Amino acid sequence: MKIPFNEPVIIGKEKKYIQQVLKKKHLSGDGEFTQRCTKLMEQTFGAPKILLTTSCTHALDLASLLIDLKEGDEVIVPSYTFPSTVNSFMLRGAKPVFIDIREDTFNIDEEQIVGRITSKTKAIFPVHYAGIGCDMDTINNIARKYDLFVVEDAAQGVNAKFKDRYLGTIGSLGAYSFHETKNYVCGEGGAIVINDKKFIERAEILREKGTNRSKFFRGEVDKYTWVDIGSSFLPSEILAAYLYAQLENMDKILNKRKKIYEYYAENLEELAIQNKIRLPVIPSDCTPNYHMFFIILPIEAQRDKLMNYLKQKGIMAIFHYIPLHLSPMGEKNGYKKGDLPITEALSSRLLRLPFYYNLSRQNQNYIIKEIKDFFRDH
Repeated sequence: MKIPFNEPVIIGKEKKYIQQVLKKKHLSGDGEFTQRCTKLMEQTFGAPKILLTTSCTHALDLASLLIDLKEGDEVIVPSYTFPSTVNSFMLRGAKPVFIDIREDTFNIDEEQIVGRITSKTKAIFPVHYAGIGCDMDTINNIARKYDLFVVEDAAQGVNAKFKDRYLGTIGSLGAYSFHETKNYVCGEGGAIVINDKKFIERAEILREKGTNRSKFFRGEVDKYTWVDIGSSFLPSEILAAYLYAQLENMDKILNKRKKIYEYYAENLEELAIQNKIRLPVIPSDCTPNYHMFFIILPIEAQRDKLMNYLKQKGIMAIFHYIPLHLSPMGEKNGYKKGDLPITEALSSRLLRLPFYYNLSRQNQNYIIKEIKDFFRDH
């Protein structure tokens, strides 16, 4: 039996919409399906403006440009994240100030933020790990008090909520991912969520190679020209067509993923009660999107042993991020082992289980059985 870690799904009208794009012969960005995607998300999530990008990485790059990060600025960010979160502002010359994570949610420990703020601090980049919201009330209160920007890395948090607000729509700016490993996909893709309206006009310009092309297409200027710095952040209409079919089925995808998540939790609870593993924690003020399911082992050696055992059984279970402060780039920025003890302890013991829309109950039962067999035999 071979069970992959992830498998992208065709859920609805992906092929039909792509055929429509090919028939119209408009393959470049900002066509009909791009507009459909952004309108659907703006209405669903209650965001003033959402712009599709080629990736969440590019959305974060745009956010760093919009808040005008410069050489010498500091950004508070968790170490337990993908390099894109940090690369986006380091490309502007800003420096990461890594913060430890909470033991329950793997999100940035909001209680440690104030102690790391200096006169150089310009922004906080919270990361909503596994689609579980950071404590955005506390983070936004700190940001207001110290006059900081908040850029939400909601790559894993599309269609999840903190309290009554969708992740990505709570800070100054947000970033989404539609990579094929996420809940709603188009292979490669992302979006920037603009919650502060003062950023909208410049975001359109930066996204369109530094031109006012968007104004031209709306008839607001008689010709477009180069007015600012920028780059090409627009995804193809083919990707937007695929994505729109996924976004039309957000509730269907969410409900299926919830069932898979809850089945894992229900059937692995006995091992958790026996303190052989720890299951994910969902705080009462968070509404998840069920992006992933992971277990925490007591020690790293046991995590690795279980991971290899499952691989031998045809099950692709994998670890997640290597903490950025322990990477070669983290060391270059002055960090070392022992600086963020909770991040280091948890990241070394986490194991992600296969999780995707078409994961069958039969395969899920096989995964659960093999995990239980491992603990019985070891």
